[in-house]
Amino acid sequence: MKKISLFLMGIVSAFTLSAQTKPHLAVKGGLNIASLNLENNENTDSKLGVHLGLTAHVHLARQWAVQPELLYSQEGGTLTRINGNNKVKVKNDYINVPLMLQYMFDNGFRIEAGPQIGFLVSSKLKDQNGEEENSKDDFKTTNASLGFGLNYLSYSGLGVGGRYNLGLSDVTTGPGKGTQNNFQISLFYMLDPSHKAKSR
Repeated sequence: MKKISLFLMGIVSAFTLSAQTKPHLAVKGGLNIASLNLENNENTDSKLGVHLGLTAHVHLARQWAVQPELLYSQEGGTLTRINGNNKVKVKNDYINVPLMLQYMFDNGFRIEAGPQIGFLVSSKLKDQNGEEENSKDDFKTTNASLGFGLNYLSYSGLGVGGRYNLGLSDVTTGPGKGTQNNFQISLFYMLDPSHKAKSR
């Protein structure tokens, strides 16, 4: 995972140096619908959470851009144990670093795809009685995924987007494999007035 992190940092640096314009910052936040896919004797359902952070939109050409982001993200899932009938929520908090390559249409829409590396900050299990226990040892410290999304940016600088992050790496430390997937619905706002005035 260290190699993946260095690779992403290298890509960001290369794109920034070759960019035609300076990065345009934006604040971003919204809803997560996260799920854990586990290869064991547990049924899994989705769990709601939030994400919040910053983006840097960098134009490479008229209709191409790269967008690195730094996001705090509440993920995990809801497990129904087979041997008991009780539901347990897995609350995994990540610091995610996506790197999206975007194609921008003239009408304000953008399609995007790219890798993401996530760093686990905390992990807790919460049962139906509201009791929590630390479960950070049950999950690996990093999570690699691939994101696909669609955004719309208005001339006012306010935008909306949807993205699906498909988990690629095993996030569990146990014998069974588990992947973390997440669907995001986001609102974002461009902070650079000159970027809002010129174009989308």
